[in-house]
Amino acid sequence: MKSLLTSIAATGLLVSAGFGQASHPGYSIQDLGPLGGSPGSAYGITNGGLIGGAAATVDNKMHAAAWFMGFKADLGTPGLGGPNSAAFAINAQGQVAGFAQTMDPNSEDFCGFNAFGLAKSATACLPFIWKDGVMTKLPTLGGANGAAIGINNQGEVAGYAETANRDANPACTVSQFLPVVWGKGGVTQLKLPAGDSDGVAWAINDQGQVVGASGSCQGFDVNSQVYLREKRALLWQSGTVVDLGNLGGTGALAGIHACALNNRGQVVGHSDVTGDKTFHGFVWTWQTGMLDMGTLPGDAASLGLGISDKGVTVGASLDQMFTPRAIVFANGGMIDLNSVVSSNPQKVYLLLADSINSRGLIVGFRVTPDGTLHGFMATPDTAGTRTAAFESGINPAVLSDDTRKVIFRKLGIPAR
Repeated sequence: MKSLLTSIAATGLLVSAGFGQASHPGYSIQDLGPLGGSPGSAYGITNGGLIGGAAATVDNKMHAAAWFMGFKADLGTPGLGGPNSAAFAINAQGQVAGFAQTMDPNSEDFCGFNAFGLAKSATACLPFIWKDGVMTKLPTLGGANGAAIGINNQGEVAGYAETANRDANPACTVSQFLPVVWGKGGVTQLKLPAGDSDGVAWAINDQGQVVGASGSCQGFDVNSQVYLREKRALLWQSGTVVDLGNLGGTGALAGIHACALNNRGQVVGHSDVTGDKTFHGFVWTWQTGMLDMGTLPGDAASLGLGISDKGVTVGASLDQMFTPRAIVFANGGMIDLNSVVSSNPQKVYLLLADSINSRGLIVGFRVTPDGTLHGFMATPDTAGTRTAAFESGINPAVLSDDTRKVIFRKLGIPAR
């Protein structure tokens, strides 16, 4: 694996500052294959091109997966003994973080696999780190379950873990869960703001800064995929917790959540806006605070999901029906990724951009003409910026009700 990584040429152009029609690169699209329903997706890409995520199997299970140079590897066999697993992050050393069902009896459905309609299992779900074919479970805070969501190049893992304390809210069917980091010293609990009972850590950079969200436990939300009403977007660093603020909302719709950060400490996520009728993606820095990404013209909502070390953000902009289209955002400008595709032989529509690396490679998911959801990797043209017309014939997606429900779950927003 290391020799393959070192052989990859460091090519690719990042989206330029102006986003004028003549200034941004075109992107060629590589298909990563079908993903199935939630939580199937291509979630993260390293600078070397390793991709981590999850994909459905033929027997209605979900398995952690990794993609590299056109090949897909099943990381969920044997997993931790249970039927389902998912990977959410991967680092340059090929270490993968995620969660997997075990053989230990537990009926909480902490990771939501049963709620998603996958193969039934009344077992615990534990965080893991995978390396060289071995999936190793990570400790909790005394409870039965947990989830690993982010990993950095030092092998430190961010996520959340149950305690042994039952939550006071009767609608919450799991024990209290708290944001944590797993490192050489074991598991470390992260602080919560006063008044919040539960929280999640979602990403960690190479400096050890962590982002996520906090709030109160609720019934499992098949859209957000957690038992949390996300009221605050948070940054943890040097033992302190920082509330990143909001865009005027309370978190009652899609929540207020920090999804990713880069090695410069720039954070992206999403927040309900004033009135909680819609939500917008945000970019946060120490210098500017939380800035509203806005939406593409005519759209109603947006999400910021990934950010490169150059500060280029990816995510989605959603129309009035909350149908998404993948976007790239930099220097205050937003473009529809579909509008700069120079090679897309299957004429499939790019719905969501989940992660971007320092070379400008983007991963996410798209929909085929028959409504099947596939993963994709978008590679910038290496010949320079494009001035010619881009490939035509890629029309906005028309989604079936079933496909729309699956997409809402992947986006973490309520179905409409």
